[in-house]
Amino acid sequence: MRFSPLYSGSSGNCSVITAGSTRVLVDAGMTGKAIETALGQVGVAPQELDAILVTHEHIDHIKGVGVLSRRYNLPVYANEGTWKAMAEQVGGIGFRNVRTFITGQDFYLGDLNVTPFSTSHDAAEPVGYSFFHKGATLVYMTDTGCVSERLREIAAFADLLFIESNHDVGMLKCGAYPYQLKKRILSDKGHLSNDACGELLAKLYAKGVRRAILAHLSHENNTEQIALNTVSSALAAEGIDMNDYFLTVAHRDRVTGIFDI
Repeated sequence: MRFSPLYSGSSGNCSVITAGSTRVLVDAGMTGKAIETALGQVGVAPQELDAILVTHEHIDHIKGVGVLSRRYNLPVYANEGTWKAMAEQVGGIGFRNVRTFITGQDFYLGDLNVTPFSTSHDAAEPVGYSFFHKGATLVYMTDTGCVSERLREIAAFADLLFIESNHDVGMLKCGAYPYQLKKRILSDKGHLSNDACGELLAKLYAKGVRRAILAHLSHENNTEQIALNTVSSALAAEGIDMNDYFLTVAHRDRVTGIFDI
């Protein structure tokens, strides 16, 4: 299995997963043209895609969904709540390409086994995804204001964890955002902070998680270096040898790379 974050941040989100002959997008929150260009940089032609999986209906996750589905005849997978919330925004999708799953029930998409799981976010029915292929596990967990024991169990023993590290709490509190927006982001239905992400990864080390990509960074309230430093410090404070840990950050505005799982 191969994983490539194409864009990850408050301005737009899109990743591509390859497993055997199967290629899927997770979210399509940029323009169709931007996503096509990014796919080319990781050696995937849009015509080769098998589907788009949607986490939730916010525009930074669905901006290009309708365009790509219509242009390349792509099935779009989402739960019922997300379909109802995003239908008007994505425009007409061919009937045969509207695919609805039940959160918590796994399904096969080509060579991938996919399990959608509930996250804690201010959307209709937000999810993350666990992907399984030939004994390897990728857990995609962004847009969640908190991580429950259930979510920790889902992330446990992942070969690669794509995990939200959205904001630095101090930057957010002192920044220019209106009070209500700050309150929303800091809530259990908002976004995971660098500190919360670091605490989570420190706990998951005992559960075998040794590779993580920090995701969905805020442009206004975070930087890549601050996120990396905060999370690395949290791991080191628990006595974790960073030579035994792979930690990197997904870029907001460009392709991050290709990760083999």
